Amino acid sequence: MLAHRSPLLAATIASLFAPGAALAADPVFELGTILVAAPAGQLGEIAPEQVSSVVTRDAIQAYNRETVGDAVNLLSGVTLSTNSRNEHTVYVRGYDPRQVPLFIDGIPVYVPYDGYVDFGRFGTADLAAIQVAKGFSSVSYGPNTLGGAINLISRKPVKAFEGDVSVGFGEENSRRAEANVGTNQGTWYLQAGAAYREADGFRLSDDFTPTPSEDGGRRDNAYYKDSKISLKLGLTPRSGDEYALTYIKQDGEKGQPPSTVPVARYWQWPYWDKESLYFVSRTGLSEHETLKLRLYADEFGNEVNSYTDGTYSVLKPSGQGSVGTGRSIYADKTHGGSIELESRRLAGHTLRFVAHYKNDHHEETDANGTLHADMRDTLKSLAVEDVIALGDKTSLTLGFAHHELVPDKVYKSDPTPYALPDKQTADDPQIGLFHDLSPVSRLYATVAQKTRLPSLKDRYSARLGNFIPNPDLQAEQAVNYELGWQGAPWGGATAEAALFYNDVDDKIQEVRPNPAQNCGPTNQCQMQNVGEAHMKGVELGLKTPIGRQWELGGNVTWMDIENVSNPAVKLTGIPETKLILHARWRPLDIVDLIAFAERDGGRWASNTVKLDGFTVLNLKAVWRPMKGLSAEAGVNNATDENYELDYGFPAAGRMWFANLGYRF
Repeated sequence: MLAHRSPLLAATIASLFAPGAALAADPVFELGTILVAAPAGQLGEIAPEQVSSVVTRDAIQAYNRETVGDAVNLLSGVTLSTNSRNEHTVYVRGYDPRQVPLFIDGIPVYVPYDGYVDFGRFGTADLAAIQVAKGFSSVSYGPNTLGGAINLISRKPVKAFEGDVSVGFGEENSRRAEANVGTNQGTWYLQAGAAYREADGFRLSDDFTPTPSEDGGRRDNAYYKDSKISLKLGLTPRSGDEYALTYIKQDGEKGQPPSTVPVARYWQWPYWDKESLYFVSRTGLSEHETLKLRLYADEFGNEVNSYTDGTYSVLKPSGQGSVGTGRSIYADKTHGGSIELESRRLAGHTLRFVAHYKNDHHEETDANGTLHADMRDTLKSLAVEDVIALGDKTSLTLGFAHHELVPDKVYKSDPTPYALPDKQTADDPQIGLFHDLSPVSRLYATVAQKTRLPSLKDRYSARLGNFIPNPDLQAEQAVNYELGWQGAPWGGATAEAALFYNDVDDKIQEVRPNPAQNCGPTNQCQMQNVGEAHMKGVELGLKTPIGRQWELGGNVTWMDIENVSNPAVKLTGIPETKLILHARWRPLDIVDLIAFAERDGGRWASNTVKLDGFTVLNLKAVWRPMKGLSAEAGVNNATDENYELDYGFPAAGRMWFANLGYRF
């Protein structure tokens, strides 16, 4: 039956979507995976039965993807961009991070207030893989997965003693250090990791033209410093049972480079910190039933300081939530959990019943400790999923989820008080059909109705007096359609093809009283459910060996995004086309030469500004003088391309780097 598919198919599906070796070669925390269809035939595989893309550990290392944003950009259908705060943001088939949230081992980690995360603050040193579900995603993720989910899978030791250490250096005083160590003693295991990365900024292309707010050379106020520690203790008292407690603490500080076009912001974050504690377990209740539990507590704090000019010495006289100080201080907390009961008691069925609970708490203060905002929401979800075996080669997955958003508290020190709005509900059905054409080839079709309930910021933020809050804002809705194929067309090769169409309704977007004017105190805008959008596209990918020394591959994405409700308002940050090509040549057993190229088409940055497309070429050489030891040197953006991911925020020019690593 489907639960006993061949390991070859599982490994093939897992490695389809990213340049690199098969995922099964890396130690994986299998409790962190999310399954949609029949369970994996072997523990440690990343949901091979799910329609998801995977960035492998090998790909992360081969292409030097230090952050999650850079790593997922390897995939088709995924776009890396920046927002108005020059943070890394990721679009998945046109959906933004609020609609495709971030998880760690199935635990939601997005910022409670606005639903965003800065993907440049999440490192990859302690990850085994990154799993990206597009459109159709398991009900096990919970609410708000309008366009899918991004799940970071943590590492798990498999040997009595194992680990790795690495250091790296680059231009503009960039340096990093990482260490991971673990032990697996059969009935228990321990995994620990530490990572540090810092830079004074990055070098702009020699083709960059100086502006009043940026003179070229090293990018102004582009420094960053990130540190992270993680600790996981796991118990495996009997076969199939596992209990793991994980602690993660990451601290950061960063500057925001000012826009090169008016009007420039002069912002700095003296801290951007996150602390998480979560428990994940799997217990076999009987021969047919398994219970999974996820519990978590997460704290996120940051401060942004707004200055009058590029000297960063005089704070602005006012700022949202920080009147008279120029400082805005957030303290957000989340706690919650999920419980999942899986049953195979009925022949040919794998039933899952899932319940989610999540409480979000946002507090905003100024430098004097005066409270300006105190908001709380509770999210609840009940869901059921049934994987039905229709013979040895075909399965049908049916899912249904009911979500509730319950406002618990709303306080802001504004002249106009807020009334506590009513709770909101949403119902999400979905269906997926999977058929194996051969042991290494699969055809699938999925349809998923999804919703995103509005965030605290969507409903209550006045955005420095430029917006009118809308506490009664309703959920966004979408229906995601996909038809695809995954397989191995010849020995050693993997390939993918997908057609998708997303129909978005009640999209939350700003409405201007005077469309010809920007939002401001005299033209106050409001977030409303007025948007309707259609997003359709094609994804193709191929990776294949050429003889014993070469590996070639790549993927291409073509997208057509239409704002049906208001064609004059552009959907920004998403290129029309994206092409990735990569090659790995091994002239000697101890030497790898790697080339990576990305071509992005043009993208809209606003209703009137469209950025040009660009091509970036990265080159690297790797030398392995002895087992476990590697030394590498390379250059990113070798042609020194001058390009932007957002208007006024030029990307790095040519940048060299060198790394040294040892794995034991």
